[in-house]
Amino acid sequence: MEKQVQAAPAVKDRRPLFFGLAFGILFGFLLHKGGVTKYDVIVNQLLLVDFTVVKVMLSAVVTGMIGIYSMKSMGWIKLSLKSGSFGMNVIGALIFGVGFAVLGYCPGTIAGAIGNGYLDAIVGGLAGILLGTWIFAVMYPRLKDGILKKGDFGDITLPKLLKVNDWVVVVPVAAMIVLLLLWIERSGF
Repeated sequence: MEKQVQAAPAVKDRRPLFFGLAFGILFGFLLHKGGVTKYDVIVNQLLLVDFTVVKVMLSAVVTGMIGIYSMKSMGWIKLSLKSGSFGMNVIGALIFGVGFAVLGYCPGTIAGAIGNGYLDAIVGGLAGILLGTWIFAVMYPRLKDGILKKGDFGDITLPKLLKVNDWVVVVPVAAMIVLLLLWIERSGF
């Protein structure tokens, strides 16, 4: 009688989780160093008095855009796009906007402010994230085939929409963002 050898169960690669955690900690540290985890900085951005948040976020957009498309060009990564719709954007903007208006933090800055030990972020921010997530989860079955599907535009990107090489869009957009950052800085905002 032959003895059957069972194959060992496949071990799931957990390295992406550790990379995600490491980059999340680095991102939080950089948000803190940039000053955008402070309530006053965020509120002053909303009042169009202090443009620190815009400068940090646009810098992150340029860095991320060039980094992602460079890695894609070298074959290191493949973009895994999620389908989108105008309905999804409206619902997401409403949830995001209400939270932002009520507390003065966005999800990323809440995490950074919690790391700083700010009580308003710990109590209000964490509670808001949990409550908002729960409300959305409860409402999702009714929303998924209704408003979330309205204006479906699929998994499109600007280069795909324009039927051009990625860099035909990335380079001018990056240049425009850099010029905007320079203008903001020179204007004293």
